[in-house]
Amino acid sequence: MKNTLKHVAIVMDGNRRWAKERNLSTLEGHEKGSETLRAIVEESIVRKIPYLTVYAFSSENWNRDETEVRGLFSLMTRLLKSEAETLHEQGVKLKVIGDRSLLSQEAQGLIQEVEDLTKRNIGLQLTVAINYGGRQDIVRATQKIAHEVLENRLEIRSITEEVMGSYLDTAGMPDPDLFIRPSGEFRISNFLLWQIAYAEFYFTPTYWPAFTREEYGHAVAAYENRQRRFGE
Repeated sequence: MKNTLKHVAIVMDGNRRWAKERNLSTLEGHEKGSETLRAIVEESIVRKIPYLTVYAFSSENWNRDETEVRGLFSLMTRLLKSEAETLHEQGVKLKVIGDRSLLSQEAQGLIQEVEDLTKRNIGLQLTVAINYGGRQDIVRATQKIAHEVLENRLEIRSITEEVMGSYLDTAGMPDPDLFIRPSGEFRISNFLLWQIAYAEFYFTPTYWPAFTREEYGHAVAAYENRQRRFGE
């Protein structure tokens, strides 16, 4: 019997190396990566996968070259503007997780607009992690819980894994079943640390811009045929 796949998490890695090998600019690599994301969103819809979460910009990525960071956010802004109606027509619900406080007012406003536009859609939920870190997510959740305890709205003894999960950025979503990491790297990179405790992993040397619908299908098939143990 095949495993049911409800939630796929992907680290969109390898854009810069893909571009460098082709003597292209870093931004061209990110642009090609955005085309891959579009295709994977469409394939997820076809496969009726309810949740897709992608790592777009980590809390550590601020350490990159300022020109690259500026170009990346410019690309994100353009994509939000150009893809909003398409996502809405496809029935996709967009959710952005991470700390938005460091984003520009324009970016924050656009994110809110697209979230509001698509919030009633019942198709694929596309979650985009921007200025996100798994450790930071856990810290934010812990701070919220501590505040609830101090305000006498939550008892310490009532704090369970389920309660903790309800304070994370991914509250209301099932934990990822399948974690995909392209580009030949074998690490998690501070992405959804709490949530992927029992996820199945799929690593590939393919850079994200070259990651195809076909390889996505291979990853899904690999997941469906694994024996999940959940720590047993």
